[in-house]
Amino acid sequence: MNIKIKNIIKKKNKSKIVSLTAYSKNIAKILDKYCDIVLVGDSMANVLYGSNNTHEITVKNIIQHTLSVKKGIKKSLLVVDMPKGSYFNKIIAKKNAKFIMKATGCDAVKIESNKKNSNIVSTLVKANIPVMGHIGYTPQFKKKFKVEGQSKLKTLSLLKEAVAIQRAGAFSIVLECLAPKAAKLITEKLQIPTIGIASSSYCDGQILVTDDMLGLSGFYPKFVKKYANLNRIIEKAVKKYTREVKIKKFPAKKNFLHGAKFRR
Repeated sequence: MNIKIKNIIKKKNKSKIVSLTAYSKNIAKILDKYCDIVLVGDSMANVLYGSNNTHEITVKNIIQHTLSVKKGIKKSLLVVDMPKGSYFNKIIAKKNAKFIMKATGCDAVKIESNKKNSNIVSTLVKANIPVMGHIGYTPQFKKKFKVEGQSKLKTLSLLKEAVAIQRAGAFSIVLECLAPKAAKLITEKLQIPTIGIASSSYCDGQILVTDDMLGLSGFYPKFVKKYANLNRIIEKAVKKYTREVKIKKFPAKKNFLHGAKFRR
């Protein structure tokens, strides 16, 4: 087993796991200093490509962005989302997961649960492909974003689903949009770490879409804390640049090359 994955598992009940998404080298290089896990998420469909859902992202898209992210990663565990449709049966899942792993050099893949595909997880794990699970709100399979596990019956159903993924060999599992009590129970019952998003602080770790927490995406639900407002900072910089170009303040003489060696 990958030493990075072993270190993630060891954090269970000991220290919180920090995770964020990245789609490029520049962002990944910053995240790598602080994150335990960097996820190349299919959320790029929303924040980069302007889609209403994550369904249009392809294996090719994921690989292209992961190759960029990989260049900024030294210590973090690099996990890649398997796109919708890339794991609809065991044969296709194994083929695509192997291709993604080989093409990118990532450490693991993430698969969303549809309550009956834990056998896919098992197939990949047996093929030496580490898998992160994902239950609750699963954007590839569910249209409506709502809190899950609000009743005892639904909580037990989610627990059963999580246990099946654990038994299949997943090394961790994302809990998305779960009621606090459900997230707490599942985290306590599982032996593998839980990574929460909109699922309270009871999870073993947390993940957010980086563009959301930096104020870039325009998507700010209650569960996202905006740690910066880069939209305003970028707009201010662009506005200043525009003004300086128009009044011929930029480029100034110090920006001229004058035959000097050019280095980007």
